Amino acid sequence: MKARRVRPIRKTFSDYAMDTLAYLTVTIALVATLYPFIYTLSASISNPEAVLANEVVLWPVGFSLEAFRMVFESNAIWQYYGNTLWYTGVGTLLSIIATCITAYPLALKHFFARRFFMGFVTLPMFISGGLIPYFLVVVNTGLYDSRWAMIIPSLISVFNLIICRTFFQSVPTEMTESAVIDGCSYVRVLFRIIMPLSKAVLAVLVIFYGVAQWNSWFNALLFLADDAKQPIQMYLRRLLIQVSPDVLSKLVGQSSQSRVYSIFQLKYAVVMVVIGPIILVYPFLQKYFVTGVMLGSLKG
Repeated sequence: MKARRVRPIRKTFSDYAMDTLAYLTVTIALVATLYPFIYTLSASISNPEAVLANEVVLWPVGFSLEAFRMVFESNAIWQYYGNTLWYTGVGTLLSIIATCITAYPLALKHFFARRFFMGFVTLPMFISGGLIPYFLVVVNTGLYDSRWAMIIPSLISVFNLIICRTFFQSVPTEMTESAVIDGCSYVRVLFRIIMPLSKAVLAVLVIFYGVAQWNSWFNALLFLADDAKQPIQMYLRRLLIQVSPDVLSKLVGQSSQSRVYSIFQLKYAVVMVVIGPIILVYPFLQKYFVTGVMLGSLKG
């Protein structure tokens, strides 16, 4: 008996129209995303005169690494960079631990108050107390002008907590119940069984918390009066927006004409130095990011 031939499905005009719209949307999003990055990179390595004359449109005009040389020779930028590394490393680690410890009991089906606490935790996502109460709480707890003011107030993200809780719910309960029957405490179950099986969602938390800590500047603007404790984002803010003379004097020790040329190019060079670590780390965690988000969305 001859096999029946399957006819290929012919696309209609509406199918082609939807495909064209999809490709056009993706292309626009790609251009809107890549162009600022390419322009910033091109401006940072072009000749300072070309940057000042707005001759850089997409590709570099000339070639000069003078701006990067001045950035790396500055002692001030490395101090801010060290602060950011400390905030990102310590803050991400503590946030992941606190998120997992909070998400685990909320994922247990036999925890009688999990619905109440879940509603209590998600309430700040929709209702905020305001900036002034937030500031007063930080001041009254003694965190003002302290490094912990960058970590403790934003220790747990509710969005990340929901992702972690949903992923924990997908872990078979038979594994945890058998461990408890064998005498294992819930703390050991979390750190010995749940977390080793949750590498994908932990990678997602590392990306979310790490990027948030690396880009954090608002808490530093509110709570850090000492410049020696401020992160690199505050330094970049002063350089880009305020163009503070004290910042420029630490970076540029040249004649006045060269300083004018360097002001515009230094901005782009510092931006590339600031975003460089995130760009280098993200490709290695991208597969875990996609997997963790998809797995964390299977169960509500």
